[in-house]
Amino acid sequence: QLQASGGGLVQAGDSLTLSCAASGRTFSGYAVGWFRQAPEKERESVAYISWSGDRLYYADSVKGRFTISKDNAKNTVYLQMNSLNSDDTAVYYCASGPSTTKWYLCRQYRYWGQGTQVTVSS
Repeated sequence: QLQASGGGLVQAGDSLTLSCAASGRTFSGYAVGWFRQAPEKERESVAYISWSGDRLYYADSVKGRFTISKDNAKNTVYLQMNSLNSDDTAVYYCASGPSTTKWYLCRQYRYWGQGTQVTVSS
């Protein structure tokens, strides 16, 4: 339904692009959010893009470094991550759901992907 991919092991300062591929029913008309969860920490919001792509939100910790985008023709949302640091190490999840202003809340999303590991070595 939602398939996150693109994670890996990179060095601090490197870039990485994650992809979230979705099936039609989990994508069409829905907003998509990226979340991440580091070991022993709660899942936290990272970025959000509305269905139309006109509303983008970012966590303060990634503003200016991460960019969320989408390709509706491919049912795919991307997360371009630049200037990675060790604090970005986590499992990254994508999720889809109805458009919301409370994009940072996990419960706002209906469908979740399985996660992809991003490890940044310092």
